[in-house]
Amino acid sequence: MKESIMDSRLNPYEEKMKKSVNALLAEYVSIRAGRANPHILDKIEVEYYGAPTPLQQVANVSVPEARMIQIQPWESSLLKEIEKAINMSDVGIHPTNDGKTIRLVFPELTEDRRKELVKDVKKKGENAKVAIRNIRRDAMDEFKKLKKSEDMSEDAIADLEDQAQKLTDRYVKILDQEIDKKTQELMTL
Repeated sequence: MKESIMDSRLNPYEEKMKKSVNALLAEYVSIRAGRANPHILDKIEVEYYGAPTPLQQVANVSVPEARMIQIQPWESSLLKEIEKAINMSDVGIHPTNDGKTIRLVFPELTEDRRKELVKDVKKKGENAKVAIRNIRRDAMDEFKKLKKSEDMSEDAIADLEDQAQKLTDRYVKILDQEIDKKTQELMTL
């Protein structure tokens, strides 16, 4: 009984922490490591019959070579729109258009660019850790209110606070592992 009350009090905070980790992972997907990754195009939308439409819904996106993404629109009239959308995005690569397909060729990353990307990875990771700690703070604030309003024992409140800290430590450790993994990926030539 006591365990289920604790779980129900901690679940919303754990869900928020999971979302913070997933948001960081989604940001990391868009950081390119010199290899072609079609996910860098996930946020790009193309004007299609007057409505912004995700690129993947109007074209076939493939990776024919390690450092090239090929985009084949289902309608040739979309070539200019797709090219414009890529140029306006933060992809940082100029598309080449041969009249049928668009190609994005990824240059080899220089050592300086890799270091710059690693700094960005660490900064985004730190921001995610701050978000996790803010979630813990919100949980602790709620538990302090419980102490005043409900007839929960101080031991039960202390247990909740302890569980919230353990949850925080676990998610910060996961973030550290993801930061290290992305850093290794960027620094590997």
